[in-house]
Amino acid sequence: MSDKEHLEQEEIFSQVLRAGRRTYFFDVRATKAEDYYLTITESKKFTHDDGTFHYKKHKIYLYKEDFAEFNEMLKAATDYILTEKGEEVISERHQKDFKKPSEMNHEATSTESFTDVNFEDI
Repeated sequence: MSDKEHLEQEEIFSQVLRAGRRTYFFDVRATKAEDYYLTITESKKFTHDDGTFHYKKHKIYLYKEDFAEFNEMLKAATDYILTEKGEEVISERHQKDFKKPSEMNHEATSTESFTDVNFEDI
């Protein structure tokens, strides 16, 4: 098989979802027996301090015999999240320095760093 034929075999069907620093690829590929399966790839961009960057990729292989159960479980999990937390995305939580409101209140009310001063001593 030539490289061109191999490339065409790889590109049976493909969709791309760009989501901020992440990109999701949904690719239909063929087995050696010419049956189809799905690969889902998450690619996340990481930028270094010097401006260079690299990507980390995670891939899932999903075969036809697992489609029904996978779809059911994905739907159940996403429905649960939307029911429990709604559709609003709280983007600040994705930041490295994000603190939960309970952590912020603890910091504001913490007296560990204060010195006990008795004004009668002054």
